[in-house]
Amino acid sequence: MASVDPVPPVGGLHHVEIWVPALDRAVTSWGWLLGELGWTPFQDWPAGRSWRLGHTYLVLEESPALSSRRHDRLAPGLNHLAFHAGPPAVVDRLVAEAPAYGWTLLFADRHPYAGGPDNYAGYLADGAWFEVELCATVPTGGH
Repeated sequence: MASVDPVPPVGGLHHVEIWVPALDRAVTSWGWLLGELGWTPFQDWPAGRSWRLGHTYLVLEESPALSSRRHDRLAPGLNHLAFHAGPPAVVDRLVAEAPAYGWTLLFADRHPYAGGPDNYAGYLADGAWFEVELCATVPTGGH
């Protein structure tokens, strides 16, 4: 396993915080996916959970300050998070297993090339319609 530089890179992503309408449901879907992608549990409190990968962590929180319980990925703001997922076979496995954890495949009629002919990926939405893109690492024609 690659070691993590003890000093985070300037400009690197520190953390992402997503406010969710139902923490238990989000922990089921996101906890499974993040674990499959190599993230490890980091923090746990009554209204939230977080997972870490390297210097970056992702927070899910059911904040009492939510102004709405509905997320709209098509409105201004965050549309989706894209993750490196490994080779196409791993993307295929994750997409196949995802429904058991509350994820729905988006753009099924164009899967796995919904992002174009050079982008092998799975697009998933959780129960609150937060979207993730699982990007496959496809070997290039180099040496």
